Amino acid sequence: MIRVAVQSEAIDIAAEFDLHEAGGHGASASFIGRVRGDDGLTELFLDHHPVMTGTGLADLAHAAADRWQIAALTLIHRVGAMAPGDTIVLVLASSPHRAEALAACEYLIDRLKTDVMLWKRETFADG
Repeated sequence: MIRVAVQSEAIDIAAEFDLHEAGGHGASASFIGRVRGDDGLTELFLDHHPVMTGTGLADLAHAAADRWQIAALTLIHRVGAMAPGDTIVLVLASSPHRAEALAACEYLIDRLKTDVMLWKRETFADG
């Protein structure tokens, strides 16, 4: 089961974990990326091209599933305006074996920043 989403609304982490874990997989790895408030950042705005961003996420998810024995994969990326502490990305990878789940999760985290079309605008307290 591969599930990919691009959304502007907040990511409900608990609900996503419940949905993902419904399969009773042997091992799961997760990554939650949040907006940092470094240097007085007040807002992060991620813009995207709906087709290109969605396709990029789906391509990454399928590449991970082809490379490792993955029972379930959830990849959700948020777009739009976010404040420090808001969740930007959620990666959940499950497999019968922990090494496969961990490797897939790490691969997705590393590739998100380079392979998915997103544009970032940062707003700071000093204007």
